[in-house]
Amino acid sequence: MERRALFPGSFDPFTLGHKVVVDQALELFDRIVIAVGVNSEKRGLMTAENRVRLIRDLYKDNHRIEVRTYTELTGAFCRELGIRFILRGLRNNVDFEYERNIAQVNQTLFPEVETILLFTPAKYVAISSSVIRELVTFGGDPTPLMPQNINIKDYL
Repeated sequence: MERRALFPGSFDPFTLGHKVVVDQALELFDRIVIAVGVNSEKRGLMTAENRVRLIRDLYKDNHRIEVRTYTELTGAFCRELGIRFILRGLRNNVDFEYERNIAQVNQTLFPEVETILLFTPAKYVAISSSVIRELVTFGGDPTPLMPQNINIKDYL
């Protein structure tokens, strides 16, 4: 039986830190569904379509990665797809507290779905989508924080 996991997020934008989590997860799972959350109330740096395009471009040669959008609760989306594992990356104790609370709620609402926490290596801890958005907004170059061969300007 194929072991699949869902890696949800807004991915606005998808960072080098996100890629590291996916790389770690590929050692544990047969298939990863990267789920781009769509919130029509929220105006981000990139459209949902461009976030999906960036991630698909990054993984175009990897048949084990699927990229989808979703608008419902993450646990409900897992249930809909028949996926039992949610992946989350942790940079620090603040991330841990936040993710633990969400995992506990998900466990109550969707008991068949488990949350798997993967720790980000220390050299990636400072990387976040928020930092990249700020760099782009003020004319900085986020290239060192992005996956290789991704030019964020192609997706804005």
